[in-house]
Amino acid sequence: MKICNICHKISATGEDHIDCIQKRSIELEAEDFKNNIPEKLNLSKNDKDLGVEMKAVLEHLAREKENSD
Repeated sequence: MKICNICHKISATGEDHIDCIQKRSIELEAEDFKNNIPEKLNLSKNDKDLGVEMKAVLEHLAREKENSD
């Protein structure tokens, strides 16, 4: 028996829980996707084609990414 490195609970198999591993990978994929949205759309070229709501969301994501770096 060992402690899961992700949830810090006892693991009977001696390894991290499969559910914890899957949850962590999904969270990382979502974070990568969120961080790549502004680069994919390239705001400097397409900002006139986007709606006001989409511009606000993308600017918020770009600011959030800058703050985390």
